[in-house]
Parts: sequence; structure tokens; C-alpha cells
Amino acid sequence: MSDVLEEESSAKQEEEERLQRELLFATHIVRAIDVSKTYYLGAEPVHALRGINFSVRRGEYVAIMGPSGSGKTTLFNMIGGLDKPETGRVFIDEVDIAALDSIELAWLRCHKIGYIFQTFNLLRVATALDNVMMPMLFAGMQHSDAQDKAVALLERVGLGKRILHKPVEMSGGQQQRVAIARALANSPSILLADEPTGNLDATTGLQIIELMKELNESEGVTVICATHDHKMLDLSDRIAWIRDGRVERFKKRSEITITEGRADARE
Repeated sequence: MSDVLEEESSAKQEEEERLQRELLFATHIVRAIDVSKTYYLGAEPVHALRGINFSVRRGEYVAIMGPSGSGKTTLFNMIGGLDKPETGRVFIDEVDIAALDSIELAWLRCHKIGYIFQTFNLLRVATALDNVMMPMLFAGMQHSDAQDKAVALLERVGLGKRILHKPVEMSGGQQQRVAIARALANSPSILLADEPTGNLDATTGLQIIELMKELNESEGVTVICATHDHKMLDLSDRIAWIRDGRVERFKKRSEITITEGRADARE
């Protein structure tokens, strides 16, 4: 009898978690509407984005694929508030970022968005602890509070014994873990990851992918990741294909077949 009750309780809990996740996903945290951006190489126009439409629900894990020059980085810059569209609008938490002044935009970048780069972008003369503390100090947090939180974050990503190590004393995988901890410093709603496993070996890359997925599920952080790593696609909720500045396709993970070296949408 007790086993039956335990199974019913477990099933009820799983159903409640599923409903909560569906409710979370019902809200869009990122919306890009008819966004265009053109750069110029001398007099030659380069159309990086051509009226792109792109949306992500709160709590989703979205992977973006596309060849070099397809517009992935430009789209990341728009979502991250590092650049503004020529036409169209970008909303973060339903706030039109084009309407923000420089101080408001800096606040959004500091508190709402965490960045993870392929090349880590750590301060090489600073320790892991100092690298993770820095965004919190910029945000006005007291030094002792920032230090405590940085230690907790480094422990969270498995680097509790390396908090005083500098990047040159760490492997690539360890440096990327520091970068992830730094990205989480101000409890962002969104993680933007640009080829986070691009400079890592297969085993270390898989560890980073699993860590990001764990953070997505346990902390509810929305992850948007530009990648060519098919292991990352396998853990995504949805996958977008971008080509020539447009979203070519946007599919749920269940709608695609992933084989070695390629990911194909099912008809």
C-alpha cells in the first residue's frame, strides 16, 4: 500500500513540475521582431540581419546553428544589448531595449544577461575568485558579500579548490567553468553562450554542456547558445537554424534527428 502511495505522490509531483515548467515557458523572455542590421566594409554593405524574427520562452534552452557569417553573433549582440537594430525591435522581459538610455542599458546588461565566450575572456592576472567577483563589485555589491557569493558559485561549478588559481594555472575546461560562474554572478535571467565548447576537447566539452543544462533546469536560467556541437543540440529544447541573416527553421528537439556530424528536421 505504501509503495502505491509513494508512486502516486511521485507522479503527482512530476505532473506539478511539468505544469510549472509549461507555465514558465508560456512567457517570452526574448523577442526580436523584424530586426535588420547592415554593416559596411568600406562602401560595400554587409547585411548581417535581414528582418529576423526570433523569440525564446523563459526557462528554455535554445541552440542556434548556422555557418560563419550567418548572423549569429550579430543576433547575440542585439539580444545582449551590445548593439541596436537599424529596423525592428528587441524586447528583453517585454522591455524594448532601444528605448533605454545608456545607464538603463548598462543595468540590463549587468543584471539580466550573463555572457559565456568561446575564448573565456578571463582576466589572466586575476584569480578565479577575483574574476567572478568583478561583475558583482561593478553592480555595487559589498566586497564581503561578493566574495561569499563568488566562492559559492565556484563551488557550484566544481572549482571550490581552485578559487585562488589564475587562468594560466587552469585547463581550458576549468577556465570555462570560471567563465560560467562569472556569467552567473549577478543572477541573470539569460545566459548567452557563444560556442562555449569550441576550444575544448570532447570530454571537457560534454562536461560544460551538462553543467549548463543542469543550471538551466535547477536555476531556471534561460540559455541561448550558438554552437556546432551536436551534443549540445541533443540537450536543447529547441534549435534554430540561421542563414543569410534570417531564421531558416526553428524546431523542437523532438522534431529533429541527430546523427554524427549533422542534425536533420523530420518531415
